[in-house]
Amino acid sequence: MLLLDELTIENIQTELEAISHEMIALIKKYNLSASSQLEIIDMAQNNIKDQKDYIRFLELSLEGRIYGEAATSIEKENVSK
Repeated sequence: MLLLDELTIENIQTELEAISHEMIALIKKYNLSASSQLEIIDMAQNNIKDQKDYIRFLELSLEGRIYGEAATSIEKENVSK
């Protein structure tokens, strides 16, 4: 995770790319193909049998969401200036 003083759009994009690559690997490994974001958690819960992979999937989901919200906040702040 990035430290507070490292939260820039560029650093966030780099982190999101790394998260995406790791998430895609898990999606492929467990054949996760949901038609909506809401279904993916249930599908992951049912298909990912390795507890470490499931926990990592949830961590990546949460990290992605946090970084997405941080980027949105930074962009709004920059527009306000």
